Amino acid sequence: MPDSTAARVALWRALHLELDAPAHVLEDEIGLRLLAPDKDWRSRADMDPQFTRPFRASIVARARFIEDLVVEQAGRGLEQYVILGAGLDSFAQRRPELASGLKVFEIDPPGPQAWKRQRLVELGLGVPEWLRFVPVDFEAGGSWRHGLAAAGFDAGKPAIVVSTGVSMYLGKEANAATLREVSSFAPGSTFAMTFLLPLDMADPEVRPGLEMAAKGARASGTPFISFFPPPDIVALAREAGFKEARHVCADDLARRYFANRTDGLRPPAGGEELLVAST
Repeated sequence: MPDSTAARVALWRALHLELDAPAHVLEDEIGLRLLAPDKDWRSRADMDPQFTRPFRASIVARARFIEDLVVEQAGRGLEQYVILGAGLDSFAQRRPELASGLKVFEIDPPGPQAWKRQRLVELGLGVPEWLRFVPVDFEAGGSWRHGLAAAGFDAGKPAIVVSTGVSMYLGKEANAATLREVSSFAPGSTFAMTFLLPLDMADPEVRPGLEMAAKGARASGTPFISFFPPPDIVALAREAGFKEARHVCADDLARRYFANRTDGLRPPAGGEELLVAST
């Protein structure tokens, strides 16, 4: 089974379709189908329509931004897409017309990945040749670069590498190590990752929810460790060797994907935002 965080994100993506008016920022029910939760899942406290509103906006905004970035990179000839901590990512299932022109590498721990593979087969979605599952046992010191090579990744060609919802669980040095690793990819590669801003920078409307999430993560043994002011994460990327690095804030996402909405739905400022860097 996927971890509780990955499952929650997938369900929030489904709630966006159920609760928010069209046009939808992202249309994704694949995670819901994979999870097949009990019929009363919507009554869970962490699925409350009002409580989840800013968080589901943030979740679909970051996913849509990443997807648009992949489309853009594929349009200029990029052929390799690496998803670190893939969880219940559904790009390959929702966008096969685009994904089939790429090699898509999903990196995740062996257990959750085996479960996902089995569920894809059970649902008739299957695992096409261009979708490469890369199981990596991080707790045993497994190397995701070695796993990529074994799965057919061409280190001589550029790639787009993404990591969403992961950085907060890693210490600063572990995040820096990931940045250094990706900065060594072939020239023309792009890395996009999400990061949490310090809680005192968050909008008042979401701060209680973020504090609750941090408390829950701590209680489950996977505490939030890293929070970065934007200038710090950009500097860390440049120090790691990236030629260019920029911060994509919630206001950027709101202007891009929520500008014409009349219901006030938008990603909150100061929660989870994005770093985009290139080699």
